[in-house]
Amino acid sequence: MKLSRKEFIQSGVLFGGGAMLSVFTAGATSRANNQWYMPDEGFDHKRTWMAFIASYDIWGTRQVPEVQRNLASIAKTIAKYEPVSMLVGRQDYEIAVELIGGLNAHNYPIELIEFTMNDLWMRDTGPVFVVNEEGEKAAINFNFNGWGEDQDYQHDAKVAHFVAREAGVDSISSSLVLEGGCFEVDGEGTAIMTESCILNDNRNPGLGKAEVEAELKELLGLDKIIWLKGIKGKDITDGHTDFYARFAKPGTVVLSRDIDESSYDYPITRENIDVLESATDAQGRRLKTVILDTPWDINTKYGINEFAAGYVGYYVCNGALILQKFGDTQADGEAKEKLVDEFPDHEIEQIAVDGIASGGGSIHCTTQQEPMI
Repeated sequence: MKLSRKEFIQSGVLFGGGAMLSVFTAGATSRANNQWYMPDEGFDHKRTWMAFIASYDIWGTRQVPEVQRNLASIAKTIAKYEPVSMLVGRQDYEIAVELIGGLNAHNYPIELIEFTMNDLWMRDTGPVFVVNEEGEKAAINFNFNGWGEDQDYQHDAKVAHFVAREAGVDSISSSLVLEGGCFEVDGEGTAIMTESCILNDNRNPGLGKAEVEAELKELLGLDKIIWLKGIKGKDITDGHTDFYARFAKPGTVVLSRDIDESSYDYPITRENIDVLESATDAQGRRLKTVILDTPWDINTKYGINEFAAGYVGYYVCNGALILQKFGDTQADGEAKEKLVDEFPDHEIEQIAVDGIASGGGSIHCTTQQEPMI
């Protein structure tokens, strides 16, 4: 039985599986049953990939122990709902085991895989998993370069290929340089992307929007890309999409709105809302927007200069949504309440990850989903 891409995604089932795939480059296949596409994050997962590391070369002395505790907390929370495979350096192995509290002490296992890394951001360094309607799976390597060579990345550049090999799938070669946090997909042919990180000479010099769109549409199985302007140079990512906008489901977008008028994100988040409230998706639907205001009160113990205060960086796993809390009772509660309405079949797990937030990241940034076959 053959299904259309939309029917296939909505069925919640992938057929076949197990076969190794030939390495694919953009433009090498037509839009047919072997067309690769990226499922929505809410699609059933085989597991979540993470990385356990907090290097003193990158993180501050006060941050490192808290970041390690945060990573363990995220992994243990996800392991209540699905398996976790976590890369860990040899020097951090014992502390990872100690903080996790037993690799099989959870509903699902947490697997530790030894590998040398620079940093913990699996959303960006790891591969992007794609599937096709034949029930095959592959992993795209988007050539991580330290967010435009803003940070050492000699080890992190190897993470995507290593994870693909550990997952038992082939890598798809891309000519583009970008990160998983640069885009959001709805699984039905629509993506949201920020120009500031993808159309940036520190990643893709000399490439125009048309060239970038052509390759990303082929690689991710897209029909339409909605571009947000974003902002360059204010944070190391140059304005990742997953800090601003996320698909709750096809036709519904969750958006961050900064409440601090002194923040550079105050006008950017409002511009994003204007763009997406007037946009339609690949199916021609006008997008419904769900707005999450940022918290006013945050934990300043681990630093505030790069602190990422927002609720859009949640992670959806099998049957649960892992959401940050910041200690701002009103804002924390309102964000949870709105997401309960949008994810009625998911348990909402709200945890504090202030160490990770102090380094400019979120729960979503530390994870990468591998879809189920």
